[in-house]
Amino acid sequence: MPYALSAARTLGLTLVLSLSAPAPTALADDGWSVVPSTGTAGTAADAAGGRPYVYAEGAPGTVLQDTVSVRNPGARPLTVLLRGADADNTSAGGFTVRKKATDTGAWVGFARTTDGRRVAVREVSVRLPAHTRAEVPFTLSVPAGAAPGDHPGAIVVSGGGRSAAVRVQLRVSGPTLSALTVEHVAVRAGRISYELVNRGTTVLTPSLAVHADGVFGTLLDRAPRTLPVELLPGRRVRLGEPWPDTPALDAVDVRLTVTAAGGARDTATGSARFVPWGAVAGAGGGLAAVLGAWLAVRRHRRRGRDDEAREEQPRTDVELTGAVS
Repeated sequence: MPYALSAARTLGLTLVLSLSAPAPTALADDGWSVVPSTGTAGTAADAAGGRPYVYAEGAPGTVLQDTVSVRNPGARPLTVLLRGADADNTSAGGFTVRKKATDTGAWVGFARTTDGRRVAVREVSVRLPAHTRAEVPFTLSVPAGAAPGDHPGAIVVSGGGRSAAVRVQLRVSGPTLSALTVEHVAVRAGRISYELVNRGTTVLTPSLAVHADGVFGTLLDRAPRTLPVELLPGRRVRLGEPWPDTPALDAVDVRLTVTAAGGARDTATGSARFVPWGAVAGAGGGLAAVLGAWLAVRRHRRRGRDDEAREEQPRTDVELTGAVS
Protein backbone atom coordinates (compact mmCIF):
# COMPACT_ATOMS: atom_id res chain seq x y z
CA MET A 1 0.00 0.00 0.00
CA PRO A 2 2.73 2.63 0.78
CA TYR A 3 4.27 1.96 -2.65
CA ALA A 4 0.96 2.46 -4.40
CA LEU A 5 0.28 5.71 -2.58
CA SER A 6 3.77 6.94 -3.35
CA ALA A 7 3.26 6.13 -7.00
CA ALA A 8 -0.03 7.98 -6.91
CA ARG A 9 1.63 11.12 -5.58
CA THR A 10 4.35 10.90 -8.21
CA LEU A 11 1.82 10.59 -11.03
CA GLY A 12 -0.52 13.20 -9.66
CA LEU A 13 -3.40 10.71 -9.44
CA THR A 14 -5.89 10.15 -6.65
CA LEU A 15 -6.80 6.81 -5.10
CA VAL A 16 -10.27 6.18 -3.71
CA LEU A 17 -10.60 3.13 -1.48
CA SER A 18 -13.57 0.91 -0.52
CA LEU A 19 -15.65 1.26 -3.65
CA SER A 20 -19.27 0.66 -2.80
CA ALA A 21 -20.99 0.96 -6.19
CA PRO A 22 -19.93 0.10 -9.74
CA ALA A 23 -19.13 2.84 -12.21
CA PRO A 24 -20.28 2.73 -15.85
CA THR A 25 -17.72 0.91 -17.99
CA ALA A 26 -16.31 1.98 -21.33
CA LEU A 27 -15.56 -0.86 -23.74
CA ALA A 28 -14.90 -3.15 -20.79
CA ASP A 29 -16.31 -6.45 -19.64
CA ASP A 30 -16.18 -8.13 -16.21
CA GLY A 31 -13.50 -7.00 -13.75
CA TRP A 32 -11.71 -3.67 -13.82
CA SER A 33 -13.13 -0.73 -15.77
CA VAL A 34 -12.15 2.70 -17.02
CA VAL A 35 -14.46 5.71 -17.43
CA PRO A 36 -14.15 9.48 -17.74
CA SER A 37 -13.76 10.94 -14.30
CA THR A 38 -16.81 12.73 -12.92
CA GLY A 39 -14.92 14.65 -10.27
CA THR A 40 -17.31 13.18 -7.69
CA ALA A 41 -15.56 9.92 -6.86
CA GLY A 42 -17.34 7.92 -4.20
CA THR A 43 -20.48 10.08 -4.16
CA ALA A 44 -24.07 9.24 -5.13
CA ALA A 45 -23.67 11.28 -8.31
CA ASP A 46 -20.68 9.19 -9.29
CA ALA A 47 -22.57 5.95 -8.66
CA ALA A 48 -25.46 7.16 -10.81
CA GLY A 49 -23.20 7.35 -13.87
CA GLY A 50 -21.07 9.99 -15.53
CA ARG A 51 -19.86 11.16 -18.91
CA PRO A 52 -19.97 8.70 -21.82
CA TYR A 53 -16.71 10.08 -23.20
CA VAL A 54 -14.16 12.84 -22.72
CA TYR A 55 -15.00 16.02 -24.65
CA ALA A 56 -12.42 18.76 -25.09
CA GLU A 57 -12.24 21.83 -27.31
CA GLY A 58 -9.48 24.33 -27.79
CA ALA A 59 -7.54 26.42 -30.26
CA PRO A 60 -4.27 25.28 -31.84
CA GLY A 61 -1.41 25.67 -29.41
CA THR A 62 -3.47 25.15 -26.25
CA VAL A 63 -3.04 22.48 -23.58
CA LEU A 64 -6.22 20.86 -22.28
CA GLN A 65 -6.59 18.70 -19.18
CA ASP A 66 -8.93 15.92 -18.10
CA THR A 67 -8.98 12.76 -15.99
CA VAL A 68 -10.00 9.13 -16.37
CA SER A 69 -10.99 6.84 -13.53
CA VAL A 70 -9.66 3.28 -13.41
CA ARG A 71 -11.50 0.99 -11.00
CA ASN A 72 -10.22 -2.26 -9.53
CA PRO A 73 -13.09 -4.02 -7.68
CA GLY A 74 -11.12 -7.23 -7.31
CA ALA A 75 -9.48 -8.71 -4.23
CA ARG A 76 -5.96 -8.52 -5.72
CA PRO A 77 -3.73 -5.61 -6.77
CA LEU A 78 -3.81 -4.69 -10.43
CA THR A 79 -1.26 -2.96 -12.65
CA VAL A 80 -2.53 -1.24 -15.78
CA LEU A 81 -0.84 0.64 -18.62
CA LEU A 82 -2.44 3.81 -20.00
CA ARG A 83 -1.68 5.35 -23.39
CA GLY A 84 -3.24 7.64 -25.96
CA ALA A 85 -4.51 6.37 -29.32
CA ASP A 86 -6.11 7.65 -32.51
CA ALA A 87 -9.69 6.54 -33.05
CA ASP A 88 -10.70 4.77 -36.24
CA ASN A 89 -13.67 3.12 -37.93
CA THR A 90 -13.74 -0.57 -38.69
CA SER A 91 -14.60 -1.45 -42.28
CA ALA A 92 -18.21 -2.01 -41.14
CA GLY A 93 -18.44 1.31 -39.26
CA GLY A 94 -17.63 0.23 -35.71
CA PHE A 95 -15.26 1.97 -33.31
CA THR A 96 -11.64 0.90 -32.95
CA VAL A 97 -8.21 2.46 -32.41
CA ARG A 98 -5.13 2.60 -34.58
CA LYS A 99 -1.93 0.86 -33.56
CA LYS A 100 0.24 3.91 -34.21
CA ALA A 101 -0.82 7.35 -32.98
CA THR A 102 -0.14 10.34 -35.24
CA ASP A 103 -3.01 12.65 -34.27
CA THR A 104 -4.91 12.99 -30.98
CA GLY A 105 -3.27 9.89 -29.49
CA ALA A 106 0.15 11.46 -30.03
CA TRP A 107 -0.99 14.65 -28.26
CA VAL A 108 -1.94 12.81 -25.05
CA GLY A 109 0.48 13.12 -22.16
CA PHE A 110 0.61 11.65 -18.65
CA ALA A 111 2.57 13.16 -15.77
CA ARG A 112 5.72 11.49 -14.51
CA THR A 113 8.57 12.80 -12.37
CA THR A 114 12.05 12.17 -13.75
CA ASP A 115 15.20 13.52 -12.03
CA GLY A 116 13.07 15.77 -9.88
CA ARG A 117 11.28 17.27 -12.88
CA ARG A 118 7.69 16.65 -13.88
CA VAL A 119 7.42 15.65 -17.53
CA ALA A 120 4.69 14.42 -19.85
CA VAL A 121 5.06 10.89 -21.21
CA ARG A 122 3.14 8.96 -23.86
CA GLU A 123 2.22 6.08 -21.54
CA VAL A 124 2.21 5.40 -17.83
CA SER A 125 1.88 2.37 -15.59
CA VAL A 126 -0.37 2.55 -12.53
CA ARG A 127 -0.67 0.00 -9.71
CA LEU A 128 -4.06 -0.21 -8.04
CA PRO A 129 -4.54 -2.02 -4.72
CA ALA A 130 -7.62 -4.18 -4.31
CA HIS A 131 -10.99 -2.39 -4.10
CA THR A 132 -9.43 0.86 -5.29
CA ARG A 133 -10.13 3.53 -7.87
CA ALA A 134 -7.34 5.62 -9.41
CA GLU A 135 -8.05 9.06 -10.86
CA VAL A 136 -5.43 9.46 -13.60
CA PRO A 137 -4.99 12.95 -15.09
CA PHE A 138 -3.77 13.55 -18.63
CA THR A 139 -3.21 16.47 -20.97
CA LEU A 140 -4.03 17.11 -24.62
CA SER A 141 -1.38 19.35 -26.16
CA VAL A 142 -2.90 20.65 -29.39
CA PRO A 143 -0.14 21.52 -31.87
CA ALA A 144 0.01 25.05 -33.24
CA GLY A 145 -0.58 23.74 -36.75
CA ALA A 146 -3.48 21.43 -35.92
CA ALA A 147 -6.29 21.55 -38.49
CA PRO A 148 -9.67 22.79 -37.27
CA GLY A 149 -12.36 20.16 -36.81
CA ASP A 150 -12.86 16.90 -34.95
CA HIS A 151 -9.86 14.80 -33.92
CA PRO A 152 -11.27 11.63 -32.33
CA GLY A 153 -9.01 9.62 -30.06
CA ALA A 154 -9.03 7.40 -27.01
CA ILE A 155 -7.30 6.63 -23.73
CA VAL A 156 -6.49 2.93 -23.92
CA VAL A 157 -5.97 0.98 -20.70
CA SER A 158 -4.43 -2.50 -20.70
CA GLY A 159 -4.16 -4.92 -17.81
CA GLY A 160 -5.23 -8.35 -16.63
CA GLY A 161 -4.99 -9.77 -20.15
CA ARG A 162 -7.36 -7.35 -21.88
CA SER A 163 -7.75 -3.74 -22.98
CA ALA A 164 -10.51 -1.14 -22.66
CA ALA A 165 -10.80 2.46 -23.81
CA VAL A 166 -12.40 5.79 -23.07
CA ARG A 167 -13.27 7.77 -26.17
CA VAL A 168 -11.83 11.28 -26.50
CA GLN A 169 -13.81 13.75 -28.63
CA LEU A 170 -11.41 16.60 -29.34
CA ARG A 171 -12.46 19.54 -31.46
CA VAL A 172 -9.87 22.04 -32.60
CA SER A 173 -11.39 25.52 -32.89
CA GLY A 174 -11.82 27.06 -36.32
CA PRO A 175 -13.94 26.67 -39.45
CA THR A 176 -15.25 23.15 -40.07
CA LEU A 177 -16.62 21.29 -43.08
CA SER A 178 -19.33 18.63 -43.12
CA ALA A 179 -19.20 16.58 -46.32
CA LEU A 180 -19.66 12.97 -47.35
CA THR A 181 -20.08 10.80 -50.42
CA VAL A 182 -21.89 7.54 -51.09
CA GLU A 183 -20.09 5.30 -53.57
CA HIS A 184 -19.96 1.83 -55.16
CA VAL A 185 -23.66 1.02 -54.94
CA ALA A 186 -24.27 -2.63 -55.79
CA VAL A 187 -27.61 -4.44 -55.90
CA ARG A 188 -27.86 -8.18 -55.39
CA ALA A 189 -30.58 -10.54 -54.29
CA GLY A 190 -31.49 -9.63 -50.73
CA ARG A 191 -29.02 -6.77 -50.26
CA ILE A 192 -27.96 -3.30 -51.38
CA SER A 193 -24.32 -2.63 -50.55
CA TYR A 194 -22.57 0.74 -50.64
CA GLU A 195 -19.66 2.73 -49.21
CA LEU A 196 -19.74 5.95 -47.22
CA VAL A 197 -16.78 8.32 -47.14
CA ASN A 198 -16.41 11.26 -44.75
CA ARG A 199 -14.89 14.02 -46.90
CA GLY A 200 -15.13 16.69 -44.21
CA THR A 201 -13.55 17.57 -40.88
CA THR A 202 -16.35 16.63 -38.47
CA VAL A 203 -17.66 13.34 -37.11
CA LEU A 204 -20.90 12.48 -38.91
CA THR A 205 -23.92 10.35 -38.05
CA PRO A 206 -25.51 9.81 -41.48
CA SER A 207 -29.12 9.18 -42.42
CA LEU A 208 -30.02 7.00 -45.40
CA ALA A 209 -33.04 7.06 -47.73
CA VAL A 210 -33.56 4.28 -50.30
CA HIS A 211 -35.64 4.36 -53.48
CA ALA A 212 -35.89 1.65 -56.15
CA ASP A 213 -37.82 1.62 -59.43
CA GLY A 214 -38.60 -1.35 -61.65
CA VAL A 215 -40.04 -1.61 -65.13
CA PHE A 216 -43.60 -1.22 -63.86
CA GLY A 217 -43.03 1.40 -61.17
CA THR A 218 -41.72 1.88 -57.62
CA LEU A 219 -40.49 -1.20 -55.80
CA LEU A 220 -38.94 0.38 -52.72
CA ASP A 221 -39.32 3.75 -51.02
CA ARG A 222 -37.77 3.96 -47.56
CA ALA A 223 -37.82 7.22 -45.65
CA PRO A 224 -34.56 8.55 -44.18
CA ARG A 225 -33.36 6.71 -41.10
CA THR A 226 -30.31 7.31 -38.93
CA LEU A 227 -27.55 4.76 -39.45
CA PRO A 228 -25.86 3.23 -36.38
CA VAL A 229 -22.51 4.66 -37.46
CA GLU A 230 -20.29 7.50 -36.30
CA LEU A 231 -18.25 8.19 -39.41
CA LEU A 232 -14.92 9.77 -38.48
CA PRO A 233 -13.24 12.39 -40.70
CA GLY A 234 -11.42 10.88 -43.65
CA ARG A 235 -12.73 7.36 -43.03
CA ARG A 236 -14.47 4.97 -45.43
CA VAL A 237 -16.92 2.26 -44.37
CA ARG A 238 -18.84 -0.38 -46.33
CA LEU A 239 -22.44 -0.94 -45.30
CA GLY A 240 -25.43 -2.91 -46.48
CA GLU A 241 -29.17 -2.34 -46.66
CA PRO A 242 -31.35 -5.47 -46.50
CA TRP A 243 -33.85 -6.02 -49.29
CA PRO A 244 -35.29 -9.51 -48.75
CA ASP A 245 -38.17 -9.25 -51.26
CA THR A 246 -36.28 -8.39 -54.44
CA PRO A 247 -38.24 -9.11 -57.63
CA ALA A 248 -37.75 -12.40 -59.45
CA LEU A 249 -37.83 -10.82 -62.90
CA ASP A 250 -37.23 -7.11 -63.37
CA ALA A 251 -34.79 -4.36 -64.32
CA VAL A 252 -34.18 -2.27 -61.19
CA ASP A 253 -32.63 1.16 -60.62
CA VAL A 254 -31.75 2.04 -57.00
CA ARG A 255 -31.07 5.52 -55.64
CA LEU A 256 -29.42 6.08 -52.25
CA THR A 257 -29.55 9.51 -50.61
CA VAL A 258 -27.35 10.17 -47.58
CA THR A 259 -27.52 13.25 -45.36
CA ALA A 260 -25.86 14.39 -42.14
CA ALA A 261 -25.69 17.43 -39.87
CA GLY A 262 -24.00 20.52 -41.22
CA GLY A 263 -25.55 20.25 -44.69
CA ALA A 264 -23.74 17.09 -45.81
CA ARG A 265 -25.63 15.34 -48.59
CA ASP A 266 -24.93 13.00 -51.49
CA THR A 267 -26.81 10.70 -53.87
CA ALA A 268 -25.64 7.66 -55.81
CA THR A 269 -27.37 5.12 -58.01
CA GLY A 270 -26.98 1.47 -58.92
CA SER A 271 -28.83 -0.95 -61.16
CA ALA A 272 -29.46 -4.66 -61.43
CA ARG A 273 -31.27 -7.09 -63.70
CA PHE A 274 -33.11 -9.89 -61.93
CA VAL A 275 -33.66 -13.01 -64.04
CA PRO A 276 -34.87 -16.39 -62.70
CA TRP A 277 -32.10 -18.36 -64.41
CA GLY A 278 -33.28 -21.65 -62.96
CA ALA A 279 -36.66 -21.26 -64.56
CA VAL A 280 -35.07 -20.08 -67.79
CA ALA A 281 -32.73 -23.08 -67.83
CA GLY A 282 -35.63 -25.45 -67.14
CA ALA A 283 -37.70 -23.90 -69.89
CA GLY A 284 -34.74 -24.07 -72.24
CA GLY A 285 -34.24 -27.76 -71.51
CA GLY A 286 -37.90 -28.51 -72.19
CA LEU A 287 -37.79 -26.55 -75.44
CA ALA A 288 -34.69 -28.46 -76.55
CA ALA A 289 -36.42 -31.80 -75.83
CA VAL A 290 -39.49 -30.79 -77.83
CA LEU A 291 -37.33 -29.59 -80.71
CA GLY A 292 -35.30 -32.82 -80.71
CA ALA A 293 -38.43 -34.96 -80.78
CA TRP A 294 -39.87 -32.90 -83.64
CA LEU A 295 -36.68 -33.30 -85.68
CA ALA A 296 -36.62 -37.06 -85.06
CA VAL A 297 -40.22 -37.45 -86.25
CA ARG A 298 -39.48 -35.26 -89.27
CA ARG A 299 -36.46 -37.37 -90.25
CA HIS A 300 -38.44 -40.60 -89.81
CA ARG A 301 -41.29 -39.37 -92.02
CA ARG A 302 -38.86 -38.12 -94.68
CA ARG A 303 -37.05 -41.46 -94.67
CA GLY A 304 -40.38 -43.26 -95.29
CA ARG A 305 -41.26 -41.02 -98.22
CA ASP A 306 -37.81 -41.54 -99.79
CA ASP A 307 -38.14 -45.33 -99.55
CA GLU A 308 -41.52 -45.21 -101.29
CA ALA A 309 -40.09 -43.05 -104.07
CA ARG A 310 -37.23 -45.46 -104.67
CA GLU A 311 -39.67 -48.36 -105.08
CA GLU A 312 -41.83 -46.51 -107.64
CA GLN A 313 -39.04 -45.04 -109.84
CA PRO A 314 -36.22 -46.75 -111.88
CA ARG A 315 -32.96 -46.77 -109.97
CA THR A 316 -30.52 -44.04 -110.92
CA ASP A 317 -26.99 -43.84 -109.57
CA VAL A 318 -26.00 -40.36 -108.58
CA GLU A 319 -23.00 -38.79 -106.83
CA LEU A 320 -24.00 -36.89 -103.76
CA THR A 321 -22.07 -33.62 -103.62
CA GLY A 322 -23.99 -31.96 -100.85
CA ALA A 323 -26.73 -32.22 -98.29
CA VAL A 324 -30.18 -32.79 -99.60
CA SER A 325 -33.16 -31.34 -97.72
